[in-house]
Amino acid sequence: MSRRGADGRKGRKRDQTEKGALSEEKSGEADQKPGWKENVRSLAAAVVIFILLRLFVLDTFYITSGSMEDSLLVGDFLVVNDAAIGTMLPDILVFDPPHEENMKLVKRLVGLPGDTLEMRDRVLYLNGEPQEEPYVKSTGRAESSDPWMSWQASYLVADVNRAEYRPTRDNWGPIAIPEDRYFMMGDNRDNSLDSRYWGLLEKWRLEGRVSFIYYSYNSQSYRPFPFLREIRWGRIFDRPR
Repeated sequence: MSRRGADGRKGRKRDQTEKGALSEEKSGEADQKPGWKENVRSLAAAVVIFILLRLFVLDTFYITSGSMEDSLLVGDFLVVNDAAIGTMLPDILVFDPPHEENMKLVKRLVGLPGDTLEMRDRVLYLNGEPQEEPYVKSTGRAESSDPWMSWQASYLVADVNRAEYRPTRDNWGPIAIPEDRYFMMGDNRDNSLDSRYWGLLEKWRLEGRVSFIYYSYNSQSYRPFPFLREIRWGRIFDRPR
């Protein structure tokens, strides 16, 4: 046998060995890559989780009035956590108000069961202590008495003369909040129809806590297609406090 023939057979064997190793390596890589069935299953699982969250945990809300300015603006789209029914001050909550059916409102929780609340010259007092509220907005509009506020007389503390009680927007109370009742106020205190007027809120009316803003645009703009041309990028994924 010639040396050339032996070298040729050895070369073919090395080539076959290298091809076999390369084939096994490619096969291993193919096994590691997820197939289309695995991708479909992952996508389906993500969709199911989203639907469950949407049905039982998360909700959405759209701001249509300026009662919570500047914390929330007209044109803000909110994600609301239905599982987080806040009992902490000052949570921002979505709720079903008592004065009108088929309506949802968003306000700030400022009073809990057992608290005493009053307002003196625009300053809110909780259990006798003035509250620091950096989120509050005031337009300076003149205040006046409102017949809606007459409900407060039934909840006044004992040393207040109910016969002479004349509450106004910026001066009222002190009132004692009973069990299972909550007091809600808008941040735009001069332009908010809230618990000062329509009364205390039962706990079952609370819908959830505002989590974050997922989209926002200037809906009051006169430009065409403001939802595309007037996006407030700085507010997206912002968490109002």
